[in-house]
Amino acid sequence: MSYRGRFAPSPTGPLHFGSLAAALASYADARSAQGKWLLRIEDVDLPRTRAGAADRIRYDLERFGFDWDGEILRQSARTDAYHAALDALRERGLAYRCTCTRRDLASAPRNADGEVVYPGRCRIDPARAAARGGRAAWRAIVPAQAVSFVDRRFGALAQDLASEVGDFIVRRSDGWFAYQLAVVVDDAAQGITDVVRGADLLSSTPRQVHLQHSLDLSTPRYLHIPVALDRRGAKLSKHLGAHPLSDDAVTALVDAWRFLGQPEFPGQPASVGEFWAFALSNWRTERLPLQHAQPAPGSESPPPTRRTPCAQTP
Repeated sequence: MSYRGRFAPSPTGPLHFGSLAAALASYADARSAQGKWLLRIEDVDLPRTRAGAADRIRYDLERFGFDWDGEILRQSARTDAYHAALDALRERGLAYRCTCTRRDLASAPRNADGEVVYPGRCRIDPARAAARGGRAAWRAIVPAQAVSFVDRRFGALAQDLASEVGDFIVRRSDGWFAYQLAVVVDDAAQGITDVVRGADLLSSTPRQVHLQHSLDLSTPRYLHIPVALDRRGAKLSKHLGAHPLSDDAVTALVDAWRFLGQPEFPGQPASVGEFWAFALSNWRTERLPLQHAQPAPGSESPPPTRRTPCAQTP
């Protein structure tokens, strides 16, 4: 099957250096394989969307020389597809209604990422959920065995969803669909064969693989790159006020290229076009750093010590 990759930013603010590194890695991986590269705006969570952010993202991508194939897909126009996927899970007995509140789960165990490991209360006692009435979330039932996948850089990985995550939310109690369901449905609809993204999403991958299996969807290949950290050692993110991309596109692209451990340029590129001419001929996945996180250029904070969210398999 021909390579089909994608870049899927959330319009909650302008792109920053971490966004650029992810876009560069996914674009270089796709184009060096003579593949397609699609742009998706992940605005499934409309309350967090900022006015004008999607237009700014598109402008910055064009300014940095990214050229996507086809129309831009927006998750806000895909609600019917997510409803259909949830209906399919329900019909197969793989999802259930949950009325648990944060207070209900205050004493529940948490995993290494600080997420609540859902104890299955509303699955074990559905009458309790029905008796409460009112708004409810929908959770996907996780399997009793570990879910495994192969990352192109980190190798074979597996996670026991039952003990490390529990049944997870696919539609929130406020009616908005969760990222985990939306991304799986959209990757399938767009025929995505390869997903390249930040290693902060490694722990989400087994959930997505499980949903793909549950919905009879194909599983793309995965490649996770290091997350960029700020001076405090925190992940660069829009909601933490990460600086927007520099006006100097060439320097920013070169910084992102070096951040990804790629071969050195023979000299400073004179233009964005010259950068891409070299980059697409010299992209090497085997040179990607094996860290899950590392400082962005100009940051002196070391990456925090953290457990790999998925265990390596023999």
